[in-house]
This record gives sequence, structure tokens and C-alpha cells, in this order.
Amino acid sequence: MAREPGSNDVRFPLRRQAEPESAPAPTPAPRPAPEAKPARDVRSWLPGRTAAPSPLELTGGLPPPERVAPVPEWRRAAPPPPPAPTPPPPPTADAAPAGYTSNLPVLVRRNPWKWVTRGIALCILLFVLAVAWLAVTAPLSKSLQPPAPPSITLLSAEGTPIARRGAVIGEPIDAAKLPAHVRDAFVAIEDRRFYGHWGVDPRGILRAFVHNVTSSGGSQGGSTITQQLAKNAFLTQERTATRKFQEVLIAFWLEAWLSKQEILSRYLSNVYFGDNVYGLRAASRHYFSAEPEDLNASQATLLAGLVQAPSRLAPTGNLKGARDRQKLVIGSMLDAGLITKAEAAAIRPAVLRVSRSKELPNGTYFADWVLPQARDRAGGVATEQTVKTTLEMPIQQAAERVVKSAGLRGLQVAMVAMRPDGRVVAMVGGRSYGQSPFNRATQARRQPGSTFKLFVYLAALRSGMTPDTMVDDSPVTIGEWSPTNSDGRYAGRITLRQAFAKSSNVVSARLTAKIGVGNVIRAARDLGISTPISNEASIALGTSTVSLLELTSAYAAIANGSYPVRPVGLSDDESADDWLAKRLGAATRFRGDEIDDLRSMLESVVAAGTGRSAALSIPAYGKTGTTQDNRDALFVGYAGGLVAGVWIGNDDNSPSPGLAGGGLPARIWRDFMTRALDLRAPPPPEPVEEVENAIDEGVTLDDVLNGLDGIMRGGPIETEIDPGDPRDPDGGYGSDRDPRDERRRGEDRDRRRDGGFE
Repeated sequence: MAREPGSNDVRFPLRRQAEPESAPAPTPAPRPAPEAKPARDVRSWLPGRTAAPSPLELTGGLPPPERVAPVPEWRRAAPPPPPAPTPPPPPTADAAPAGYTSNLPVLVRRNPWKWVTRGIALCILLFVLAVAWLAVTAPLSKSLQPPAPPSITLLSAEGTPIARRGAVIGEPIDAAKLPAHVRDAFVAIEDRRFYGHWGVDPRGILRAFVHNVTSSGGSQGGSTITQQLAKNAFLTQERTATRKFQEVLIAFWLEAWLSKQEILSRYLSNVYFGDNVYGLRAASRHYFSAEPEDLNASQATLLAGLVQAPSRLAPTGNLKGARDRQKLVIGSMLDAGLITKAEAAAIRPAVLRVSRSKELPNGTYFADWVLPQARDRAGGVATEQTVKTTLEMPIQQAAERVVKSAGLRGLQVAMVAMRPDGRVVAMVGGRSYGQSPFNRATQARRQPGSTFKLFVYLAALRSGMTPDTMVDDSPVTIGEWSPTNSDGRYAGRITLRQAFAKSSNVVSARLTAKIGVGNVIRAARDLGISTPISNEASIALGTSTVSLLELTSAYAAIANGSYPVRPVGLSDDESADDWLAKRLGAATRFRGDEIDDLRSMLESVVAAGTGRSAALSIPAYGKTGTTQDNRDALFVGYAGGLVAGVWIGNDDNSPSPGLAGGGLPARIWRDFMTRALDLRAPPPPEPVEEVENAIDEGVTLDDVLNGLDGIMRGGPIETEIDPGDPRDPDGGYGSDRDPRDERRRGEDRDRRRDGGFE
């Protein structure tokens, strides 16, 4: 649309009108002189322009300003005095430059270092807050706690140390009381500027960094003694940036709250020296049998060198490496000016005087068994604890000596001895703990053989029988099972006591079928057998497995007169917190004459039955046991207030020809009891008891003839013998041969095992 000349273009208020290039610029009409100073042309700042070709119209779409008539000079008031000049305000980031009157963008320069300064200040503030938080919340006493797990020392009933589990932790030391050369040795090799820094040594960190970057001869660390204490006492051994930052914070905190001597004391009390030894006191005793206050320069420099790699440099296994490291410690002391050249040359290689005290003096198998209970009693502590056990050292030593001299010939052995109330006083879990720590007394589950007949005869007594009740010792078939006696001999009608003494298999099977398998299982459970028992008549011969410890506890119930007897390894004081279990499982007394009848039958086994090799000079009670193909042989019994069980066999359950419970196990039991009870040698054996009451009610002539036939062939009682090894000139396992074996050597050694058990 056309525009009239002289009119204002309100659509583009800031656009200058185009001028033709050929026509000269029109001369503007003269204007009246303004009352005020004209505004500065805003285009004059543009480069290359000296004067504005035409004024810039800023009216836009606003109405034009009203024209005001000039005031006559006679009506004008005197002008006010000019105000005092005020300094311009300082420029800010958002302020525009002076003379700026349009809405065009302006470039403003910003200061980049301002935010860096603010970030550094914020980091310092956070660091101070973190240190303050540690100072308030972190327990100072934690720096004295050892980094190792709790150490438990087991004591015998007499108070003698028998075993130690965990680290050997020495008592805290006072660095101020140590000789100067002891302190200087650790400071020189671990933190030469220990007395001059505030927990972190920047020079040491820089030195370690330069060495690690420029050298391939191994890495160096820049941690100070304070940082090592912070790591050992408060933190884990993981190598992360977070853990390192925590270490630095705690190091500053320790420096703020502890003196240098206190920090050094805590460090030397906690540091690891190898061989499972923590603390300078424990290390000096272990390696040199000396106290830290008595260490000479040679010993001190050797110990100071172990801190870098204690497991690798422990002198008991790497004496050369420890001495090489000792030379570096001496050189560091010389470089630091802590010793002179003459003193350095006078330090000789350290000579070890390792403590000869055994870590596990005795009772190794026992210690493994009782340790879980001891840890429960000790609780979650971080210091060394002593726990008193029930082990009696004289009895334990007697058991170890007897087993060592038994002549086992490759067979394994296990033995448990306890008091009638269940306090275990001795335990042997194998021939050698060093060769096999497997505890055959507590961990192995083997068939008990005829020792299980104790529960069969207890059930029979509960059913109303007595030791004099007549039973039938003749072949029998129960279902598809036909048990046989181990020696192939049958005595016909005999008493219950005689059947128990000769360990008749067929009588035990008949009793189980008559009184019921459930009653036999119930009797075993009452006496403390907890392992699975099969619900079949063959359990009468001991086909179910059981541990020797549990089986011995069952026989302890007979000696105690009440059941069940639970084996324990801790003294009454240590077990006092088990009061609830004691009240819930209170002991039960045997009914009527049951206990006397059981004891009389157990005595007959040793006096005139299969256990004659276990006879003592005092009354003894026990039962033999032999499993199928002579795989296991046992004897369990008691005398003089001591109950003991012995097992012999192979770990792979392979047969051992000639092995029987009345042979080597009974003799080991006898020798052990003789030593443990300090008894004299047993008297000569009495003549074998003949069949009593041969002519009695219900006894037929055939029964009498069967009994006489048994007597002519050696007697019905002598059925379990130890034929020994034909290649053995002594006639059996072991050197302590029973003289009575001589007259049985000519007997038939082919025992029938159809039914398989003694």
C-alpha cells in the first residue's frame, strides 16, 4: 500500500528509510531549537560511522509527544543549584554499560575462578564437618581393639591349657616404656616423619607415587603409622578410594585426640607379625621368648621388618627373607640419623628363640568337639577368653598312651571316656590327629553290633522278664530272616543272663520278635540314642548306625542309675545358662529292679562271657560287639566311676579277619581302665562258669544233653573268641596277648556269618 510523503511508518519503527543511491540526500527542514540537550545518536557507536545520516525514529506505535509552548523568560524561576556529583555505582554482572539506551544485547565478561574458589571452600567445610562427626561418634577405645577374631583358650578340669583357637593376642604395651631403639626401628622403616605430621604425610605419599611410577622394583606405600592404626582398628583391608578417604579422616581424628606416644602404643599393640601373632608383646614372646622391654637392637630391627609382609617374612618359615628385611631397617635408621655408623655395624643378624609351648598340648579331638560350645559360651567378644572344660589331663594322657601302644596294625581306633553324669574326661578320635583330624568318636556312624543288645534286654526286663527267665538258644526263622550265632553253637534253653553273657544272636532275635520292635526302639530312645533306627527285627543285632559317643552315653545311664545321660564337654559353671534344657529333659530313674538286673547281666559278660579280656581287679561291667565280616569291633563298659567305649575298624568299612569285640577292644579298655583308675593287674581268671540250674522246671533231658555237649566243647559261655591272625606269632592284634587264647588256637576259625553279627 502507498504511503504519503512525510508520514510516519508505524509498522517498522526502528527501520531506516532506504535512500536512492543516485539521488543526493535531501536537506532536512530546519527545526526549532529544543529546550533541552538533544539525545545522543545511538548509532554513533557503530564502527565506520561518524555521523548519523538520518535520525532514528523511536515512536513506534505510541502517540506522538505533545508540544509544549515555551515559557516566557520573565516567568521562569531561577534554576536550582546543581546537585553534588555522586560516584557511579559499581558495575554488576547484570548492569548495562553507561550510555546504553536500547534493547540490543550486550556482551558481559564473567570471572571463572569464582566458582573454583567456592568449590574449594565447600570441600573444606565438608571435611571439617566429617572430622567433627568422627570426633563425636567414633569410640576412641576401638583403636585398642585387636583386628583378629576372638581367641579362645580351652582349659582342662584342672585348669591346664589344652588347646587354643584363634589368634595369639598380646597385652597392650606402653611405647614410652620401650627402649629407644625399639621405637626408632618401627618409626624409621614405617613412618620416618611420624613425629612431624598430622596423620598424613604428603611427602611420603609423593615419594611413594614417584617410586611406583618410575621404578619396577616393587610398590611403596605412603601410609603413616596413624593411617595404619586407623585401617587396622576401624576399617577393612579392601583397597578402594572410599576406604582410603575414611582412613585419612580417621587418621586426622586420632591425631586430634591422641598423643604421638599413645598412637604408637596402640599401633604396636595391634600390628600383625605373622604366625597368627598380633601385638609386639606376643611377637617378642613368640619369636624370642622375651618381653618387649628387654628386646635388643638386633631383635627389634627384625620384628620391625616383619610388618610389611608378616605372612611371607615370618622368620619361622623364611629366616633369610626376614634377615634381608632387617638390613633395610638398619639402613633406614642410619639414614634418619637415629643411629651412627658404628652402632649400625654392631647390629648382628637376629637369632630366634621360638617359644616351645605347644599350641595344642593335648585333647586335640576333644577340642574340635567342644569348641562350638565354648564359642557360644564366650559370646561376641574381641579379647582372649578362657573356657574351662571337663577334660581330665591324667585320664586323657592314659587314653593316648594306651592307643599308641595297642599295636593296631593299620586299623583305626576311637575312644571316649566320661563320668556317669556325662562329663567327657577323655577322647581319642583316631591314631593321629596330624594325619587325620576326622573324629571317629563323634563324627563317624558305625554299626554297634551286639552292644545294641543292651536295649533289647532292657525292653525284655520292662516286659516282666528277669535275668533268670529261661530262653531258647536254638536256630530260629523270623519271616524270611534266619539269624545264627557267630560261633555256630547253640546252648538250648538257658537263662536270660547266660544268653546275654554269651551274646546269643538267636535269643536276641526271639526277644525282639516277642516283645515287639517298637519297645526295643523305645528303650534305645530312652537311653539317648537319637540316630535313625530301622523298624525291623534285625535291629536286635545292631544293624542301625550310631556314634561311639552316643553309645557310650547310653551305657553311662546304667552306671548313673537314671536316663538319659547327655555328654557334655564344659564344666558346670560354663554350662549354667543351659538351665532350661536341663529342666525340660530331667533324668528318669529306672523302675524297680531293672537297674540291678541290667548291671548283673553286664557284670556276667566281663566275669564269664565274651568280655573276659576286660576283667579288672575291681567289679567291671560291659558288653562286646562285632559286626558282619569283622568290620567293626567294640567294647563299652564302666568300672570305678568311669565309663568308656572303644571302637576299632577301617575307615573304608573293609573286613578285618579275626577282629572281635572281645579281643583287642576289650584289652585296650582293660589297659586304659588300669591306668586311669590306677589299679593293680587283674587276678588270674576264675574257672569258666558252667551252665547253672541245668535241671530246672521245664528242662528236658535233651536240654541237659545239649548243655553237656556245650560244656565238653568249651562251655556255652565261651563263644566269642579272638582267633588272631595266623601269620602273627603273638596270636592276634597287638602285643598284649591274652594267655587264654593259647588253648583256643586249635579251634575252628571259620565262623558262620549268616545273620552276620556277634
